[in-house]
Amino acid sequence: MADQITTYDYAMLRVVPRVEREEFLNAGVILFCRTKRFLAAAVHMEPARLAAFAPSGFDVDAALAALETVPAICAGEGPIGALPQAERFHWIVAPHSTIIQASPVHCGRCTDPAAALAHLMDMMVRR
Repeated sequence: MADQITTYDYAMLRVVPRVEREEFLNAGVILFCRTKRFLAAAVHMEPARLAAFAPSGFDVDAALAALETVPAICAGEGPIGALPQAERFHWIVAPHSTIIQASPVHCGRCTDPAAALAHLMDMMVRR
């Protein structure tokens, strides 16, 4: 029997060094598949690329550390990680005026959410 196709929601994770300019670099993906009880995020950002894009004095290490909290929350860490998966996803993708932001939520279909997450990372984040 073939794996059943299911739907998922995802958003791009962005680093926004100058919030007032609304310029960003894609730095990860968060993917939520309710039917498979799957919530995960993957992140990737080259520090040199971010430093070249950011204004002088921008703390690249702090931005990367903040970005790394998203997969940890998805995995259930910290106070937000204690929430149910759907609430964690919606908390992360809610609009925030910070240097780590999520894109609007999009949807897709897959049989394997982990493979879909890897595919989105390859297509949208990694060069």
